[in-house]
Amino acid sequence: MFAFKHFTIHQDRCAMKVGTDGTLLGAWARGGNCILDVGTGTGLIALMMAQRFPEARVTGIDIDPEAIQQAAQNVAASPFAASVTVHRAAVQQFAEGCYDAIVCNPPFFIDALASPDRQRTLARHTHTLTYDALMKATARLLTDDGECSVVVPFDYRSRMEAAAVLAGLSPARVCAVRTTPTKSPRRYLLSFRKKPAMNVENTEIVIGSEAYQQLLKDFYLKY
Repeated sequence: MFAFKHFTIHQDRCAMKVGTDGTLLGAWARGGNCILDVGTGTGLIALMMAQRFPEARVTGIDIDPEAIQQAAQNVAASPFAASVTVHRAAVQQFAEGCYDAIVCNPPFFIDALASPDRQRTLARHTHTLTYDALMKATARLLTDDGECSVVVPFDYRSRMEAAAVLAGLSPARVCAVRTTPTKSPRRYLLSFRKKPAMNVENTEIVIGSEAYQQLLKDFYLKY
């Protein structure tokens, strides 16, 4: 169990637990009236988006039935139950509406061996959702002025950007995530839009820094 200021995440039935990637994405991504969380898992990012955008309708989808059941329980126990719904579905076949914002903490292992744990393989390995498939589905489901936001390991940034361009999307924002000010980025928060940006916004954040704490102050109890 992981307690935030306004909701609690139970995660005993999900392979992927609450972590820095998900919380950063949920606090950084832009929203809108209709928001789709792809691979919702525990429902963490969907709930963060519902808290940040109280007028929005948030939909979370996942292919893992255990994750969907847990996400549904977490949503039902939260103050945001009226604005968040979850469904068992693969984004490749999902066709319910268009979205102003799409968020995804996608599977990231491309070349590594699959885990013997089925749930961890579903959550972590891209054979269940390749970057190309994610971006193709995003381009189909995103409104003309919408924005898709993802988080990827530093060495997969170019693969995600290539998949986005192939799907007809353009980079809008890039945030490098560092563990210390002197180390190279370990993660990238990336956003894409259908319309090319005049200038791609480039920022960075250091985990534990004042800017990091400010970004997450509405969620973490310790801030």
